[in-house]
Amino acid sequence: MKKIAVVFSGCGHLDGSEITESVSLLIALHQAGADVHCFAPDLEVPAMNHVAKQPSNEKRNILTESARIARGQITALDKLVTKEFDAVVFPGGYGAAKNLSNWAEKGAKCEVHPEVQRVIKEFHAESKPIGALCIAPVLLARVLGDKKITVTVGENGETSAEIQKTGAIHEECPVDDYITDRESKIVTTPAYMYGDAKPNEVFQGIFGLAHEIVEWA
Repeated sequence: MKKIAVVFSGCGHLDGSEITESVSLLIALHQAGADVHCFAPDLEVPAMNHVAKQPSNEKRNILTESARIARGQITALDKLVTKEFDAVVFPGGYGAAKNLSNWAEKGAKCEVHPEVQRVIKEFHAESKPIGALCIAPVLLARVLGDKKITVTVGENGETSAEIQKTGAIHEECPVDDYITDRESKIVTTPAYMYGDAKPNEVFQGIFGLAHEIVEWA
């Protein structure tokens, strides 16, 4: 059985991991026969009110919030040992651009959370598959852009232009599909980068990514 690590950034698309994407990923990985383990940084971050779509003037812990999606079965990211896993996947949601990095503020010049950077570099160095959904491919672009990796966030636009500033290559992709960089063993899908996407369309792209990741692992 392939052992896959999933790295969350909180709970909720405005300040953490996008829930539909995250659940779709967990279902698809299990459908593919994987042994899935969840991780998240143990870090306090500002929270958002998802009704008002405004800051809520409170802070929440990424690990504690991510545990909501993982049904409590989650471990702090600094405990993730690369050699114990066959692949790693990062769900989308604005937390990838706010909590796992500061891409939301600095784009291509952002800093990536040290543990996230470590995990990405270690899995890539060991030629183990890495998956990323929605906005999360920006993490791979920032850390591995100098390797000329290929990723997608859907259509070409502001985000894809910033991705290309990192040295990474952006390829357009519909919501229900995924892009594979076979040389670097990187698989990405746009998911809710298409704001009007339907859940079944998002799931279809994630389903393909998950099965590709498990097949390669």
